[in-house]
Amino acid sequence: MLGLFLAACSPLSVLNLAVPRAGYHIERDLAYGSDPRQKLDIYVPDRLAANAPVILFFYGGSWQSGSKADYLAFGQAFASKGIVAAIADYRLYPQVSYPAFLEDGASAFAYVHAHAAQYGGEPGRIFVAGHSAGAYIAVMLAADPDYLRKAGADPAWIHGVIGIAGPYNFLPLEDDKLIALFGGANRPETQPINHIDGKRPPMLLAAGTGDTTVLPRNTMQLAARLKSFDSPVDVAIYPGVGHIGIILSIVPGFRWKTTLREDIIRFVKSH
Repeated sequence: MLGLFLAACSPLSVLNLAVPRAGYHIERDLAYGSDPRQKLDIYVPDRLAANAPVILFFYGGSWQSGSKADYLAFGQAFASKGIVAAIADYRLYPQVSYPAFLEDGASAFAYVHAHAAQYGGEPGRIFVAGHSAGAYIAVMLAADPDYLRKAGADPAWIHGVIGIAGPYNFLPLEDDKLIALFGGANRPETQPINHIDGKRPPMLLAAGTGDTTVLPRNTMQLAARLKSFDSPVDVAIYPGVGHIGIILSIVPGFRWKTTLREDIIRFVKSH
C-alpha cells in the first residue's frame, strides 16, 4: 500500500508530509499579477518580536515545471528560525519564454517589498533565493537591474542573493526545448555572468560536487566574476552532493546531508 501511495504522489508532495506545521502560518495564493501562476505564499513565523528578514524563493524545474505547493519544507526551514519566507510561482514554458519568468520574478519581488511589513517582515532586509532555474532568476534580478526597475522596484532593495545549484554560464544550449525557450542556442545576454559589470549585492552561492545536471563550475565562475569587482560573495561547496540532494537537504530528515540551511541562516544574519 505504501508503494501505491508513493506512486500516486509527487516525491515532493510526499516529503511535505514530514514537515512540521507548528510555529508559523501560511498566507496562500497572494497575487502579484493577473495570471493564475503569478501568485506566492508567505510563511509567517509566530510571535515575531521585531521586523524579520525576508527570503523570496524561486524553485527549479528547467523553467518548465514546478509548484510553490511542493516547497513547504523550504518555508518551514526558515519561518521556524524567525525568517519570513515567500515562495513564488511564475509562468513557465511553453506558456511563455525568456525573459517572461524574469519579469515575473521582478514583479514578485516588488510585491514582497510592498507587503513585507504587513506580514512582519522588514522591507529593507529582503533576500532573493532560488534553486537551479530559480537560482538563475534570483541571481539575474541582481545581475541585471533593469528587470526590477521595469517592475517599479529599486535594485538597491535586494539585500542579498542566495543561489543554490544555479546555471549562470551555460552556453551553448543543446536541448531543443531550452533553445526554443531562450530564443537561440547562443545568446550571451541570457547569461547572468555576462551582466556582472560592477559590484552587486552580497551573494551566497552553493553547489554540490556531485551535481551533473548543473555543473559546479557555474558557481565557481560566477563567484570569480563577482570577486573581480570586489563584490562580496560566499561560496559553499558540499562534497558528493547532487543537484536534487542539495535542495533535499532543506527537508526535515535530510538536513544531515549538508549545512545549507545553517549556511543560509548565517548569511542572512550576517547581513
